Amino acid sequence: MGDLPKGGVPAASLHTSMLQDVLPSTVGSEVLLYSYHRSFNGFAAKLTMEEAEKLRGKEGVVSVFVSQKKQLHTSRSWDFMGFSKKVKRSVIESNIIAGMLDSGIWPESQSFNDTGFGALPKKWKGTCQTSANFTCNKKIIGARYYRADGYFDPADFKSPRDSEGHGSHTASTAAGGLVSEASLYGLAKGTARGGVPSARIAVYKICWFDGCSDVDILAAFDDAIADGVDIISISVGSFFASDYFEDSIAIGAFHSMKNGILTSNSAGNGGPDPASVVNISPWSLSVAASTIDRKFVTKVKLGNGEIYEGTSINTFDLKGNMYSFIYGGDAPNISLGVTPEISRYCWPGTLNQTLVKGKIVFCEYDSDAEGAMDGGAVGVVFQYAEQKDYEFSYPLPLSNLNIDDGRTVLTYVTTTKNPTATIYKSIQDNNQFAPFVVSFSSRGPNPITADILKPDLTAPGVDILAAWSEATTVSETEGDTRAVPYNIISGTSMSCPHATGAAAYVKSFHPTWSPAAIKSALMTTGSITIFMSSKNNIEGEFAYGAGHINPALATQPGLVYDTGEIDYIKFLCGQGYSPKNLQLITGNNSTCSTDTNGTVWDLNYPSFALSATPGKSIIRVFHRTVTNVGLAVSNYKAVVNAPPGLIIQVQPSVLSFNSIGQKQSFVVTVAAEVGNSMIAGSLVWDDGLHQVRSPIVAYASLFQ
Repeated sequence: MGDLPKGGVPAASLHTSMLQDVLPSTVGSEVLLYSYHRSFNGFAAKLTMEEAEKLRGKEGVVSVFVSQKKQLHTSRSWDFMGFSKKVKRSVIESNIIAGMLDSGIWPESQSFNDTGFGALPKKWKGTCQTSANFTCNKKIIGARYYRADGYFDPADFKSPRDSEGHGSHTASTAAGGLVSEASLYGLAKGTARGGVPSARIAVYKICWFDGCSDVDILAAFDDAIADGVDIISISVGSFFASDYFEDSIAIGAFHSMKNGILTSNSAGNGGPDPASVVNISPWSLSVAASTIDRKFVTKVKLGNGEIYEGTSINTFDLKGNMYSFIYGGDAPNISLGVTPEISRYCWPGTLNQTLVKGKIVFCEYDSDAEGAMDGGAVGVVFQYAEQKDYEFSYPLPLSNLNIDDGRTVLTYVTTTKNPTATIYKSIQDNNQFAPFVVSFSSRGPNPITADILKPDLTAPGVDILAAWSEATTVSETEGDTRAVPYNIISGTSMSCPHATGAAAYVKSFHPTWSPAAIKSALMTTGSITIFMSSKNNIEGEFAYGAGHINPALATQPGLVYDTGEIDYIKFLCGQGYSPKNLQLITGNNSTCSTDTNGTVWDLNYPSFALSATPGKSIIRVFHRTVTNVGLAVSNYKAVVNAPPGLIIQVQPSVLSFNSIGQKQSFVVTVAAEVGNSMIAGSLVWDDGLHQVRSPIVAYASLFQ
């Protein structure tokens, strides 16, 4: 019935009166289900079809329709992992605090609405740096910003407010509330939610227009630990770190671990090159990025009627209108000395604006479309050499075609008189091969400690819909005017907060578990149903570690590989670190001796790795200890998967437990002869209810 009635007429009495006109008997609660009168005008009632038709013709009625059952929809990533909105929740989830070290937060986002939240957790010791444009609430309970050099770009906010979108996106992915009907201009429409919707968020703004400074990162870690957060999430990293002591994140994560706080890290976007993984300290969680079961297709229609499917996230609608189509190689900016050999790539400044303006331009290179924008193009069709397994948003209509389709379209645009084309708005399609590790996700082996497998696991990081800063635009490029509350982006920055949310979920059920125990639970329950995205990827565990994260299983892993500060100190001693350097990272007077030196193979890690000289045999002995967190009385049998070239022996082969918290030790001996590739097997401890899986990887070292 549209808007609320005017003139002070109570809507509820109006609804009852209308029903009495069409019903043969008195209107009661069994008929009138809801009277909508707070925000809009309408009602729900139990009626026959005949009675409904009588209402349809009455004055003031906009529409009458049957109430149907609708299926729950989602922005997909959590549901795709089998982690539905109906999953069991801990009663203390609202006491969990996720510390987000990122670019800030957009507090007005519905993902951070605090309706229904109670008092702040008593353990919280943080603060909110309020300002004219920023306040906290019972969801965002703390917020700080860091800028040691004191320089603030005009586009930045001198407050914890997010001007880039990245921080809002990661925070809502980890711990955002449920927001129905979220989408990017109708794309990825569903319920946006975090892994722990009832948890609290503490924001530490460390990233600005020019990056994230190590000094600010360490200051944020310092505060977050003291403030009382339960987990730290940081989707930030450098290209490479050659030493743990030269990595502010590794140092901060170590101190977090000492204080019982797990740090969740992005593994980097340097893939598929080998040894590109970053954030590789053994005391933190390194997360690779994989796909979910959706992708976006952007179709291009030519004047001859042919239609080609490309990729991008295109929200622009040209409404099927055909535009003149021009090849970048036919529009060189001669005034600047540009030749067709250069302009065909459509790089900035290479196109003739007079020829390109108002047209769709074809380019033989996948760039950021800045050159076409500068030239005044209405749209862009890119041809690229390899099939992409992820999509980007651009500031104008754009589609990326594969090499074969691109060649056909190039022939059309260069041989047809008055060629035309149009680019359609993207549509969502099913990605039947998901999950697979996306090509950009950084790969192992570990460039610092070769015999610790990194990344640790993989989580959704492609085409993720989450909250966004309305101070920026969809593509974050000049000329884009689309300010949105939710955006779709990709990266290990997106997979990291999925792991953060999952870890917080486990923590909510097991508040006394150590960071290593939570990490072990996530790793040993991971799924290995992983597809690889292309032949160019480093296969297997160097891409996905222990497997694809499964939060629902991780609360009951059966056994955990627990590790504490003293274990990491022994590991560092065995790695040859001097007492001076060791004290820098531990913050105490730790020293190394014969008794404290430990080999990397004895670090109680949930995965097993050994590097070898190509073509030579190698034998390694691993000592491990597991803690029973499953059934009090249980017997676990060792189930070994050893492919040709790998011999795995486990002693003892059965572990018996009589109580919760009991520890049992075992020895794994691995013999391998590797060529120039990887051999991967596994060890599963199985009690008939829990399957505690660890990958075992032998490979030819890249660093010998």
